[in-house]
Amino acid sequence: MSIISAIAGVIEAIVGAIVSILLAIWDFFVCIICCECFSGGSRRSTRSRGGGFGRRRGAATY
Repeated sequence: MSIISAIAGVIEAIVGAIVSILLAIWDFFVCIICCECFSGGSRRSTRSRGGGFGRRRGAATY
């Protein structure tokens, strides 16, 4: 019985770590998308320069 509990504890720790990593990656992508949207909307004079960098960054992401 203790072996099953130990295995369950290890699996729980691994799943928790994977979920934490996935949430951190998701938060990072959401931050990038929001920052690009807000910077593109607020800076209309430098939109051509900023848009080019945004497109390159977006292409590299996908």
